[in-house]
Amino acid sequence: QVQLAESGGGLVQAGGSLRLSCAASGRTFTTNTMAWFRQAPGQERDFVAAFGLSGGATNYANSVEGRFTISRDNAKNTVYLQMNSLKPEDTAVYYCAASTSRLFYSARKSHRQYDYWGQGTQVTVSS
Repeated sequence: QVQLAESGGGLVQAGGSLRLSCAASGRTFTTNTMAWFRQAPGQERDFVAAFGLSGGATNYANSVEGRFTISRDNAKNTVYLQMNSLKPEDTAVYYCAASTSRLFYSARKSHRQYDYWGQGTQVTVSS
């Protein structure tokens, strides 16, 4: 099993920045793809960004490309999501996810491909 714990959410004004963290523990050596998703009230869980642990390749949703950056710290078993130029439409609960599979770019965008999830952290962007 792999446990994921997000932190770093909060309330920020439009144009501001936040950095989310996802600390992984347990059988982390079984994971191959890490990702962030988000879910706004009444909406489906949407893909935000993903990171392939073997090659380091990243991909992003069009809505966050150029504003958000996914990265990792191997020593800390932690994945980050740096969010800049935040907009009110970025308001959502953000979830960290891990897959034991090496997912191709298109597959990374489906929440069904992930085996483990964190509890989520709320991000609220005021206008």
